[in-house]
Amino acid sequence: MALLVLLSTFSLTIEKHFCGDSLVDVSYFGNTQGCAEEPGEDDCDTPEVIEKKNCCKDEIEQIKGQEDLQAVTKKITIEKQQFIVAFIHTYNNLFIDLKKQIVLHKNYCPPNLVSDIQVLHEVFII
Repeated sequence: MALLVLLSTFSLTIEKHFCGDSLVDVSYFGNTQGCAEEPGEDDCDTPEVIEKKNCCKDEIEQIKGQEDLQAVTKKITIEKQQFIVAFIHTYNNLFIDLKKQIVLHKNYCPPNLVSDIQVLHEVFII
């Protein structure tokens, strides 16, 4: 759920630099670099440079994410918050493995009887 909220609020800007009809540079995180043939600021007065400026162009595509998220925590009262915390705590405890209990008499072997004492003394449980 958190990943869905993160991706829906994520904005992306893609900058493309074209020289003529060919794509020269694409940038996702910064500014695009211009053509190597582009004139510097010093050469702005010559007529050749003025014509070359029109052939290069930048395109910027902007994908906007969702900006208006509802504040869910304002709608949840303290009683509901306590219930949610208790529910999550008990739900997580359902899946905790219980420790194996140690049975001390599991491997106990009684001693061999020579004679049956109950028959010998004639004492029977009724």
